[in-house]
Amino acid sequence: MILAGVAIGKFGFNILERDSSFELFGKVGLYYIMFLAGLEMDMLDFKKNRNKAVVFGVITFIIPVLLGVWSGTALLGYGVLTSVLLASMFASHTLVSYPIISRYGLSRLKSVNITIGGTAVTVTLALLTLTMVTGMFKNEINQYFWILQLTKMALTCFVIIFFFPRIGRWFFRRYEDGVMQFVFILAMVFLGGGILELVGLEGILGAFLVGLVFNRLVPHVSPLMNHVEFVGNALFIPYFLIGVGMLIDVKTLFSGGEALKVALIITFLPLCGKWLASFITQKMFKMNFHERRIIFGLSSAKVAASLAVVLIGHEIVMPNGERLLNADVLNGTVLMILVSSLISSFVTERASRKIAMKNEAQERLGETKTEDNILIPVSNPDTIGNLVNLALVIKNPKRKDGLIALNVMNDHNESSVMQAQGKKYLEKSAMIAAAADVTMHTVSRYDLNIASGIIHTIKEYNVSDVVIGLHRKINLVDSFFGVTAENLLKNTHRQIMIVKCLMPVNTLRRIVVAVPPKAEFEAGFTRWVNHVCRMGNQLGCKVHFFAHPQTLDRLDVLINKTFKELRYEFSELADWDDLLLLTGQVNFDHLLVIVSARKGSISYHPSFEALPSQLSKYFNNNSLMILYPDQYGDPEETITFSAPHGSSESLTYDKMGQWFNNWFKKN
Repeated sequence: MILAGVAIGKFGFNILERDSSFELFGKVGLYYIMFLAGLEMDMLDFKKNRNKAVVFGVITFIIPVLLGVWSGTALLGYGVLTSVLLASMFASHTLVSYPIISRYGLSRLKSVNITIGGTAVTVTLALLTLTMVTGMFKNEINQYFWILQLTKMALTCFVIIFFFPRIGRWFFRRYEDGVMQFVFILAMVFLGGGILELVGLEGILGAFLVGLVFNRLVPHVSPLMNHVEFVGNALFIPYFLIGVGMLIDVKTLFSGGEALKVALIITFLPLCGKWLASFITQKMFKMNFHERRIIFGLSSAKVAASLAVVLIGHEIVMPNGERLLNADVLNGTVLMILVSSLISSFVTERASRKIAMKNEAQERLGETKTEDNILIPVSNPDTIGNLVNLALVIKNPKRKDGLIALNVMNDHNESSVMQAQGKKYLEKSAMIAAAADVTMHTVSRYDLNIASGIIHTIKEYNVSDVVIGLHRKINLVDSFFGVTAENLLKNTHRQIMIVKCLMPVNTLRRIVVAVPPKAEFEAGFTRWVNHVCRMGNQLGCKVHFFAHPQTLDRLDVLINKTFKELRYEFSELADWDDLLLLTGQVNFDHLLVIVSARKGSISYHPSFEALPSQLSKYFNNNSLMILYPDQYGDPEETITFSAPHGSSESLTYDKMGQWFNNWFKKN
């Protein structure tokens, strides 16, 4: 893109002029790079490595500054202030090659998080240096200057960190339209950048902060994330890179004299400083060769802050009539941008490819033959979006398929109307999945009843999990789960997740999981734990498990083995008979996951019979998931074409036993 900008710009074939559109969209593209860097970071890993990021930021600032001051005074003969300003340009860097990292799916790598955090530190220090130097020429430096500057920075960061996520969560709960959500994200990015510019810093830091605070509100596998990445990588970021290329005058390479000397010094000395900083960081934190190259590749490009420093310094006229940064530095900066951007791109590309190939080989070595296929029966248009989005965050993120939407119809007089309606529901499901770059397989079938259609589809498509919406009670006689869910639980051993979402999945703040004793002995224990932990990772939520101490020990081992980056918490659930204990732990923006069990299974408990009444009484205003784990073996097939509603004999015996039990208790 940069070379294309060189070719089509006024210093190349002069095909396009760098007008205001390139300036505007170029600035948006730069904001977008920093915003995506914050949005795609692993926040837990970032918190763990924040001290390392600060250390790297200080190292990658100090070493180039020392080289800059030395080269400015000793090699180029500039004054101290000019050399300090030149050194701040040496220290700053721009994440030009970050889209390469994003393309290879390495945005959660430890070395990437350290580099991005260090970028915020070193750019802030470089811009503070610029503010100090320019303030001295404008006579703005006094005893209150730094106090005022630091106070403005602290207040600005507080506004973004405290208010922006609350505004975002309110908006996403109120508006579910994808276009409105994307426009809102753009507005918040520009607002964050504008606020930082008001206090005298670069807007890219504001965009980065907005990315961090929206990290948990935009799941990495979601339609909104796909929209954000697509528009940025297809429009704004190319505009920025091409616009940078249009600034570059290749003729300065052949101009000779002092201009060439300045260009070579300010091009290659900063690269040496950045390489040395990445080498020291690698040795300090015991990273491998490829991670060092990632750090160097990301931190070597100089565009945004360097341009700001050189343009501001060129406009300042000293008392002797000379400019603080002369034309030689201005022309040399153009060469520095070209060379550093190309080196950054090539080094990052090569290192990313090596790491991605190594990760892929390890995944192939450890992968299992079982694959998740999640079935989503769709019948209520109001719940389709929540069910599909929930399935997206629990599925394996490496797969671009594995989702099946099902619509079951009865053969009666209104079949044509039902068929058109069902087709509409399936299309809506497929559109939501496609927006997240996931292929949804849609199935429409006729069957005697919905449960029968779901069970037959499970067998035909080797479904491992079923996600269905919670049944709405129509009358007093109607059961809590409904006939469909009850028949499913009786006639299939696959994992069933019965869901009631009162708000969009991405706005949930915590997942509370109630686990019965002996749940670790169930065949589907590992599967449901993986799904809950994956959901917690994708949503950035803390997962709070309530279980028996033995079950908690098994959960701890499993989570530490597979999901080390998960934020989780354990509490002992003393009495499973009364879920009232959890009412103080579950808020309106939490998801309560109840791990239940089928009759006859190892972890089944008679208190499960009271579960519907407890949920209706205590958790009616909460988002719920009632999860029935996978079981060994094939169940007895009771739903057939000869008995489409299933056998009622076992239900009769159950009711008789319940009656006798109640009679003995009463007497």
